[in-house]
Amino acid sequence: MHLRDWDFNLKIRLAGEMLVNITFWMFFPFLAIYFTESFGKTAAGFLLILSQVFSVVANILGGYCADRFGRKKMMVLSSIGQGIAFLLFAYASSPWLESPILGFICFTFVSIFGSFYWPASQAMVADVTDEKHRNSVFAVFYTSINIAVVIGPILGGIFYAEHRFELLLMASILNVALGLVLGKWISETAPPFQAVEASGTNKNWYLFLLHQLRDYKVIIRDKTFLLFILAGVLVGQTFMQLDLLIPVYVKETVQPQTLFSFGGSWSVDIGGEQLFGFLIAENGFLVALLTIVITKWMSLYQEKNVFIISSLIYGASMVLFGLTSWVWGLILSMAVFTLAELMTAGIQQGFISKLAPENMRGQYFAAASLRYTLGRTIAPIAIPMTEWMGYMWTFTTLCVFTLLSALLYSIMFRRFDKEKGLQHAI
Repeated sequence: MHLRDWDFNLKIRLAGEMLVNITFWMFFPFLAIYFTESFGKTAAGFLLILSQVFSVVANILGGYCADRFGRKKMMVLSSIGQGIAFLLFAYASSPWLESPILGFICFTFVSIFGSFYWPASQAMVADVTDEKHRNSVFAVFYTSINIAVVIGPILGGIFYAEHRFELLLMASILNVALGLVLGKWISETAPPFQAVEASGTNKNWYLFLLHQLRDYKVIIRDKTFLLFILAGVLVGQTFMQLDLLIPVYVKETVQPQTLFSFGGSWSVDIGGEQLFGFLIAENGFLVALLTIVITKWMSLYQEKNVFIISSLIYGASMVLFGLTSWVWGLILSMAVFTLAELMTAGIQQGFISKLAPENMRGQYFAAASLRYTLGRTIAPIAIPMTEWMGYMWTFTTLCVFTLLSALLYSIMFRRFDKEKGLQHAI
């Protein structure tokens, strides 16, 4: 499906969200450093956990709000809400006030509004795009995010340390502008709420939340799926560290080094924060460049081997990170880390559809997101762990999690193959 054939709503969103995402990634990867320096590692870790708890609840309710109040309204309110939160965050990091506590509260609200925005934005794509074209449209939005992940951190590495106030102010202005543009130029795509209610959506938000939590009982009943979730949560403790442990580690351990040298007369030197911006950009660039290639490559192999080897490579990347503070060693570590990410990026959704009965696919996909919501909630504990046991043992512990994940994947596939064999026998 060509871009010129897209619904006008999506064209407006692609341009606006691209600009907002670039600005967001100019400072977001460095916030773990900011909160760690402000509160200490232990307090920062637990505060980030608390922030993610609120985001998890907002994410669960996001789908209900998108159906109940409409996609457009939720996206507009969320964008403007993020803009206001960023404005207060900017004030908390301004020449007139330096308040990390207010900054953390604002960051929490940014995360909450983002959790409300995401389900509405995804639902709008499904509303206006034919099923056969949805994957390609989602892929374009996904690619635009990774382009932002490439550009944003590089610029952030240059400007963040001295211009955090200006970056946050820019994010505020762009988010409010996006909300106003969406309010004026896009149209509502949600079906009437009465029709949604008839299909079984609860009228009250708290009843809907309870209903969603009851739906997760499917995890307990399906032991194979439970193993898949647990393995995903364990391995998720590694890739969630991309904007948690890794930036703090790079900031504290990397001394200014020479990245490139040309004949001794001219060189490119890089410090910890600049290097971390470069590493995030490396990850985003490799994801944008190689996702399709690696996915096709992985389709040639058994899913069992892909999931297990991906976990082991994640573990290897954690060990590599913990062993070096040399700039090129860290660049190699990030390449290994990204390979592990790309190995399963294109096959996970397809495997979930194999696990799910046809009449319960919605519940399974919703429950499968717990790999990220639970993983994201637990992951910040790695920051205070560095204070309790040091960086090397923290990275080693994360490596052990990946080994346990590989073991659970092995057990899960053994059960899956056995169940599939029994179904064929019947």
